[in-house]
Amino acid sequence: MQEFFDVLNEKGQYINQIETRETCHTKGLWHKAVAVFIINSKKQVLLQKRSPYKKLWPNYWDITAGGHVLAGEFGFQAIIREIKEELGLTLLKNDMLFIGSSISCDTKNEIINKHFNEFYIINKDIDISKLTLQTEEVTEVKWIDKDEIIKKIKNNYEGITNKEGCWEYLVKYYEWDENNNIL
Repeated sequence: MQEFFDVLNEKGQYINQIETRETCHTKGLWHKAVAVFIINSKKQVLLQKRSPYKKLWPNYWDITAGGHVLAGEFGFQAIIREIKEELGLTLLKNDMLFIGSSISCDTKNEIINKHFNEFYIINKDIDISKLTLQTEEVTEVKWIDKDEIIKKIKNNYEGITNKEGCWEYLVKYYEWDENNNIL
């Protein structure tokens, strides 16, 4: 199924243009992406291992869920859709907390990603044995301790995707939580 994205200008504004995923990635057109981290009451973060068939970062551990925002969607809607597709988990808008945004621009394997990223946190205890993984995207999931993921991030993204900005928002959230004792 072909995906269509809203094209944005370099300021992140909608320009009344919709293009396919392929066109956005070959021409380097700006579009939106989302990432979400599920954190449990033990302050562990849920990671997914990317399928070996993924074009980018195959077999690497990654964020809980995420992806592109489809044309006409808001970021929170994309999170709800992606979590349902990738993990079989049904969530609501009120389950998530928007924690920030960034831009990223990188080229890997002839894919030009120019993203306006939105980052979300979901605080929830989940029994991972009850998740239904989308095998084309995800091969397994696991909980990882806060200190372990921070160490991996600070050690040049050891064993995890090197999605700069994304992981730093998770670290920032953990720092904020530590100071405010929310989790």
